[in-house]
Amino acid sequence: MTLPVWILLAFAGWTLLTLLATIGIYRWSRILTGRAAISAWDPTESQGSDWYRRAMRAHMNCVENLPVYGAIVVAMMASDAAGPLLDGLAVAFIVARVCQTVVHVATRTTDLTAAIRFGFFFAQIVCMTAMGVIVAARAL
Repeated sequence: MTLPVWILLAFAGWTLLTLLATIGIYRWSRILTGRAAISAWDPTESQGSDWYRRAMRAHMNCVENLPVYGAIVVAMMASDAAGPLLDGLAVAFIVARVCQTVVHVATRTTDLTAAIRFGFFFAQIVCMTAMGVIVAARAL
């Protein structure tokens, strides 16, 4: 497997870990201690603490970006594109993804933390765009 494919697997794992280690623990701890009914969770309403809502958004950020990165990796595999530049972009992408999630979950939202999160998000967009351009250029 190429490094970008390993990164795709790591990204899927990170998305699951984000779900289980934040939302899952919060919800199940409340259910198992009798502080909430299992049927009390309504996705159409804002529920839980500020931390819980940030964790939900961080998880959704992962879910929203996983298929985009996955599509780029599938195109890369289909075109036999590979190399150190794609590897480096993939590593930079996952580092930025993990950092964005950690900042989102671990810090309260302020102008500074929102700017930091955006910086990590922007780095991911740059990496994915560059990877897509490289793959398309090599496929031509």
